[in-house]
Amino acid sequence: MQFLFRDHLLDTDRRELSREQVPIAVEPQVFDLVVHLMQNRDRVVSKDELIDKIWHGRSVSESTLTSRINAARKAIGDDGASQSLIRTITRKGFRFVGDVQTQIGAVAPEPVRIAPSQATFALPERPAIAVLPFTNMSGEVQQDYFSDGISEDIITALSKLRWFFVIARNSSFVYKGRAVHIHEVARELGVRYVVEGSVRRSGERVRISAQLNDVSTGSHLWAERYDRELADIFAVQDEITEAIVAAIEPQLYAAESFRAQQKPPGSLDAWDLVMRALSHYWRITREDNAAAQKLLEEAVAVDPAYGKALGLLATSHIFGAHMGWADMAATVPVAERAALAAVEADREDAWAHHGLAYTYLFRRRFDDALAEFELALRLNPNFAMAHAFHGVTLCYAGRWQDGDAAARRALRLSPRDPLAAIYCGVAAYARFVGRDYAGAVQMARESMRQRGDFVGAHRVLTAAAGMLGDPALAASALEGLRRTQPEVSLAWITRELPMLREEDRTHYLEGLRRAGMT
Repeated sequence: MQFLFRDHLLDTDRRELSREQVPIAVEPQVFDLVVHLMQNRDRVVSKDELIDKIWHGRSVSESTLTSRINAARKAIGDDGASQSLIRTITRKGFRFVGDVQTQIGAVAPEPVRIAPSQATFALPERPAIAVLPFTNMSGEVQQDYFSDGISEDIITALSKLRWFFVIARNSSFVYKGRAVHIHEVARELGVRYVVEGSVRRSGERVRISAQLNDVSTGSHLWAERYDRELADIFAVQDEITEAIVAAIEPQLYAAESFRAQQKPPGSLDAWDLVMRALSHYWRITREDNAAAQKLLEEAVAVDPAYGKALGLLATSHIFGAHMGWADMAATVPVAERAALAAVEADREDAWAHHGLAYTYLFRRRFDDALAEFELALRLNPNFAMAHAFHGVTLCYAGRWQDGDAAARRALRLSPRDPLAAIYCGVAAYARFVGRDYAGAVQMARESMRQRGDFVGAHRVLTAAAGMLGDPALAASALEGLRRTQPEVSLAWITRELPMLREEDRTHYLEGLRRAGMT
């Protein structure tokens, strides 16, 4: 079903909202709210009905509902003062009062071609990205299905990254077979980022090249080439799609973070504040973690129902306590409140469930923590950070082989990730639990090579050096650990680290004791 109102088009089948054929980024709950109000525009929709339909009857605060109504108005060009489209009926609820035309099964119009002399479309408030059809370089038309399949799978996978607005396949594929500059694509689709690539097949081998472009700056943010044997063509397609999407995600965050840094402080919205917070969180130091929390709290003040900000806020609180920078007993309740609010705001957001899972770990609720991590990864299978923190939870639960596999999957998915030091640190701890002390030292050193002040790597290096019986390495490692976590002690390790099996705690403490920790 398509709803046409003013100069907007809302397509429920494609779940797209556009204005003059320019896509508008809309949160899923906000989209559903607008649809429900339009479908019932002949009457007043009560708050209870909205909560039942949009939040499925869960307890929702007044601020959450107000925030979503305000976001809905903003998305369709309305506001709380004029209420020309969504009207608040005092003590009754809300009603959509705009003129609407409907059409069923309508064919989406061709994108409007814009002459260079005309003004370009305004970009959506959230980062928008288009994936162009990958070029089939094989010279065989029958191979188009493979290059098209790669492009379609990337669009589908990127759509799970709910922080970004991804142009639908039908719009991107109008450029198939056309020689068109990406700046023209960006203007016509209203996007900042464009993914393009090519597929060349020769015999039983295939080479796939891809790159991510920031059209607003004219820069290439990322490019990679993949060579594979085609033993199982669909398995190769899945593997390449996974690798490309996992590589693109942190590059988009980094680009958005840089963009937010250039804005005047007074002009920052909740999204900008979260992007600035990420740039601090990635540095994994005490000072940067505190700076990230401050920015995230500001984002939540701007939008109290911003699930993404709340989920990352919960994660940063627990991470700080995990590193020994904050009191765990005081931190867990604060983090849990933020995590539960994040899930209430958006049950489909992987970051929200990640924050709740990490909090449950330090509640010693291992089964709940693992279940939440698994849900986060179902929502976004390419979420490298969730794979890594799932890994450390598995290690603490005594399943070090599974934990090692999860950490290495995070590294394989996102080897250039700003948080790769954490992923290496988790792999180092898994190696330690498995009694591979040399492997633990190797991974800990790789973690510290990327982030010299990462406390987790210092702790594992110290314990592994102690178990190896290398006095010089142990002394050096302990000195580095005390520099990054001055308050560390055997008592702190015993009290704060949530190890399910007593044998694992005893083993870890023994390594630290042999290294000279008291």
